[in-house]
Amino acid sequence: MAGIFKAYDIRGVYGETLTDDLAFQIGRAFATFLSCKRVVVGRDMRPHSQPLFEALTRGITLQGADVLDIGVCSTPISYFANGRLGADAGVMITASHNPGEWNGFKLCRANAVPISGATGIADIERIVKEKAFAPAAAHAGRVRREHAIEDYGAHIRSFSEVKRPLRLAVDFANAMGIVEHRALEGVVETDGLFDTLDGTFPNHEANPLKADTLDALREKVRAGRYDFGVAYDGDADRAGFVDEKGEIVPMDMITALIARSLLARYPGAVIFYDLRSSWAVKEAILEAGGKPMMSRVGHAFIKQQMREHDAVFAGELSGHYYFRDNYYTESSSLAVLQVANLVSRAGKPLSELIRPLRRYFASGEINSTVADPAAALERIRRHYAGGRIFELDGLSVEFDTWWLNVRRSNTEPLVRLNLEAKTREEMERRRDEALALIRA
Repeated sequence: MAGIFKAYDIRGVYGETLTDDLAFQIGRAFATFLSCKRVVVGRDMRPHSQPLFEALTRGITLQGADVLDIGVCSTPISYFANGRLGADAGVMITASHNPGEWNGFKLCRANAVPISGATGIADIERIVKEKAFAPAAAHAGRVRREHAIEDYGAHIRSFSEVKRPLRLAVDFANAMGIVEHRALEGVVETDGLFDTLDGTFPNHEANPLKADTLDALREKVRAGRYDFGVAYDGDADRAGFVDEKGEIVPMDMITALIARSLLARYPGAVIFYDLRSSWAVKEAILEAGGKPMMSRVGHAFIKQQMREHDAVFAGELSGHYYFRDNYYTESSSLAVLQVANLVSRAGKPLSELIRPLRRYFASGEINSTVADPAAALERIRRHYAGGRIFELDGLSVEFDTWWLNVRRSNTEPLVRLNLEAKTREEMERRRDEALALIRA
């Protein structure tokens, strides 16, 4: 059981750190912690997701709660079902982009409000360790099948403003994007790669954040005539994009584009962008008449901030795109649709829509293993004391021509650097200078 209770989910290697018996206990602990009565449970395509479902739901129903089984689905569909079905809790069985031997649970309260380490996962871990379950109910709950996929698709398609035929190349990575993308049937023409569900990931890791996982998609786009390409991650709560030339579009640039698309529908709305994003994102939101707000990294923080400010959208540099219209949670198909809406309306290729946003030069996220992360951040603070310093998440420093953010990893002795400047030369110089300080 050691180490599977994480900051944002429960995740381990099936048959080793995560077993059916442990899943049964987690089901009991989850129902004990929330005192819930109706729990939506979905699962991904991994071969062990079914036995984990059976064990987890046996624990939940033993405590007297009913399970609304929505079958094999994406994580965004599970969030939608949680809200739409009026459940008071939800569990998605998935290990996202992790290799096939991994599995786990993403946990929610009513209306898809996430449960993180600080808001319940640590409590559930304690209940499991201490066997502090509430007594089994006099009458066990029932498992009832619900069909959420069709309703989700109809909901997503209701936001379509696609005015001309669009052709997309889509890398499904043998994972849940196959189900998530059904929401766009009849809206766009799709030519798929690796479009058979296979939880062993036989072709490549389902992680569009890694550039090499996009190689097959880029090759396909370059060999055909497509408006753009999309790659989903394992549970389809993230998406990566390539333009019509097969060039990778940075995920913060997609945030700016989606913001522009949504602000045509919701003038003056609040839009969140994560603090690692380019200055160009804030500028694009302002130019489109929106109210930009900076968010911390991490879905639990972003969803909370969105609710507090009634934001219509938030984008994260990791490819998570959050929508008020999906209960303030991720919807990768809605992200794809919003990009399609914009490309359709603009009458320009995606590369031309992105070009004006490429105003600055970014380092990308660079990880450094250090003995004392706190000391590394303090060296940065002292050295750049003349800049505008803020601590929304880690340490950020802004100057007139460049900025940086340094954050500590939650789980490893790592410091993560993101830096951007107005010229490539300054970006490279400041990057090397900051890395030397971090690694001193």
